[in-house]
Formats: sequence, structure tokens, C-alpha cells
Amino acid sequence: MAKKYVDMSKEELTGLNSELQKQYEDIVSSGISLDLSRGKPSKEQLDVSEGLFSALSSSSQCVSSTGFDVRNYGLLQGVEEARNLFADLLGVDPENILVGGNSSLTMQYDAFARCMLFGVGEHRMSWIRQGDAKILCPSPGYDRHFAICEEFRTPMIPVRLTGHGPDMDQVEELVANDPTIKGMFCVPKYSNPTGETYDEKTIRRIAELNPAAKDFRIFWDNAYLYHDFGKVTDVANIFDYTKGTKNEDMVYEFFSTSKITFPGSGVAVMATSKANIDFAMKHMSVQSINSDKINQMRHVIFIKNAENLKEHMKKHAAILKPKFELVEQKFHEAFDGTGIATWTEPNGGYFISLDIFPNTAKTTFNLCKAAGLKITGAGATFPYKKDPESKNLRICPSYASAEDLEKACEVLAVCVKLAATRRLLEVE
Repeated sequence: MAKKYVDMSKEELTGLNSELQKQYEDIVSSGISLDLSRGKPSKEQLDVSEGLFSALSSSSQCVSSTGFDVRNYGLLQGVEEARNLFADLLGVDPENILVGGNSSLTMQYDAFARCMLFGVGEHRMSWIRQGDAKILCPSPGYDRHFAICEEFRTPMIPVRLTGHGPDMDQVEELVANDPTIKGMFCVPKYSNPTGETYDEKTIRRIAELNPAAKDFRIFWDNAYLYHDFGKVTDVANIFDYTKGTKNEDMVYEFFSTSKITFPGSGVAVMATSKANIDFAMKHMSVQSINSDKINQMRHVIFIKNAENLKEHMKKHAAILKPKFELVEQKFHEAFDGTGIATWTEPNGGYFISLDIFPNTAKTTFNLCKAAGLKITGAGATFPYKKDPESKNLRICPSYASAEDLEKACEVLAVCVKLAATRRLLEVE
């Protein structure tokens, strides 16, 4: 069993530091180039959707059930078949589905922009005109959510995560007492980067929030709803708790096929109340006539229904699961007993959250960069890139080959250990 670094004498730490420094120099001189920085599907994963290319092969397939030729202008809310499909996948009614283009991030950005510029529903005063509209951000979280807030100069308030979702005692107190808090970003299943899934109690409490701001909105980014690769983790449908209540308009849910079929060429969706759909389409009609309906039909033919999608996702799981298991194995080999690292072991999604020795994340990132290993930037998983303990790193195992992934974990382990010994020797 390895000895905890904090229990080592100065002499032991100095010797270990020298040994790690030599290992690190050997890595640098080897000239590696590895990338664990973003949650991209591998080529093998892209290949499982090869059938999408031939799913739509004739003009006769371009006529919807209502007789509409999807090659032409129209149907801003999306093709009926696509709305039915995504209603089935998300557990809502087709009238609550708005089918967009290829990016759920774009739909989130647009929904946020509409709130900032036009208000929400019957609350027509824009968030911008009301002054500082603040947003709650469960952290560690998704860096692109934070980027949206920064784009609109919207102050962010970090919220603790519990392993089962955001700390609802904290959330309830904040929203009940501050009318300038206008919303919250959430990734309810296999959160980016912690991999945690919100439990039923947490989701119910979110649905039953009583915000001081009557124009409060939840941005429910359900990107990984079908991305299981271990024990299947169910997540409660938040609309089961908001439908017919005073919070019926509070939630915007976002989903896409980007990591189901082809990233950048998938289909994105917003699910929300009919009132919110109508309000969104009023403004969208100025922006666009329609999204790519041919791609919508192609995905309808390829995916078919929820049960077929689950079978399709098993192919992704067969590729992803061994990679996550490899990372977990390498982390156990490198860190067990050292007391300098903990990590999540999710049952799905695309990320592992690695917490290392406090105040070493930036040093570790810089060491990795100089050694030829690209990882997500230190602090990226917190608003304004301000990790309060400078210890969280997001690891993305999906894209690399098994051979590269094994090497990357070994390099990362050396960098984490070297940063820890440097920090401990500094403190002493």
C-alpha cells in the first residue's frame, strides 16, 4: 500500500519529487501528442450510425404523414414525425416539442438570448432591462453553460453538488430571497463533469421551487439521457411534477442526437410548455423559416422509437465502457493510498471528474501541456474559471484509442504526483 503524501517526511518527499521529475523529463523528451480535452465520440462510435447515410433514399420518403413535402419551406416547429419521435424519447406530448437544427447548445443560447432580450412569456420585461439577472450554476459544471452567461455578462452564482444533484437547501434559499436570480443551468443525468444523476427528491424540489423572480427559468440540459454504459440509471421526468402547476412554464429541456448519431449533424430539440413554444416561435419566425427537415426525417427513419434507440446506444456503450474502466483501473494503480486524488466512476455519459491535491490543478495542467498531453483547462468546470480549491480536472476518455488512453493516464498520473510533491515541499 502506498504511503499518503501528507504523511511523508521532507526527505521522503524530496526523494519522490526527484524520481517523478526524472520520469517527467523522460516523458517530455519522448515527444508524445495525446488529447483528453473534450468529450468527442471516437471513429468507432461514429461508424455505428453509418446507416444514417442511407436512411433517406428517395423523394417519396420526404412527404410527411400530413402530406407536407419536407424539402420545401415551412414547419418551423419541426416535422410531425420528428416531434412524435422526440416526444416519445423525452416523455412529453408532441405539442411540447420544438425541433431545431443540429445543436442543442445553439437552442440553449437562443432561449437564453430571448430571455435577455424579450423576457419570458407573460413577463415581457427583458432580463437585461431589469438590471443584474443572476444565474445559478451547479459546480463543477459544463463550461459552455458558463460561456453563455459570460457572453451576456450575466453574473453566475456557483451552487454545490451533492452527488445527487445541486444542494437544494442552498438553491431554495437563494431563489426565494433574491428576485434578480432568474434561472439555473442543470445537467440532470450523468452531469458534466461529475457524472452524477439527480435523484427523484432533488428533481421534485427543483420542480416545486418558489422563486422570488416570477420569470425564473430552468435550463434543463438532458444531453446524456440515453448514454448509459453501466447499470442503467433512471432519471425522473421533471415535467411530471410541473405540468398543471404554477411552474408549468418554468422548465426548458434540451436534448440532441449529437452523440447518438453524428456530432454537428444531428437533430436538437427543446421540450417545454405550449406557452413557451408559442413564445419562442414568435421570435424564431423572424430569425428563420425552418430548420433542416430532411435531416429530421432521416433521423426519424434511422432511430424509429425509444426502444430501437436503446438498442443503438448499446453499441456506443460497448465501445465506451472499456475506456472508462481502463481509466478507472489506471487511476487506482496510480493513486490508491496516496491521498492525493479522488475521482468519479459514472455509469454513463462522457466524463470523469478528477479531484487532485488542492492548489495543484493549474500546475498539473501546465505540466501536461508541456509534456504533450492536452486536457481541459484548470478551472474550466467552474464559473469564471475560478475553482475555489484549484483541484478539479475534467477527463474525457471517449475519443482516444485504448493504447493512447493508457499512455495518457500514465502521463497524467506523473503530472498529478509531481504537482502534489512540489506543493507539499513549498508548504513545508
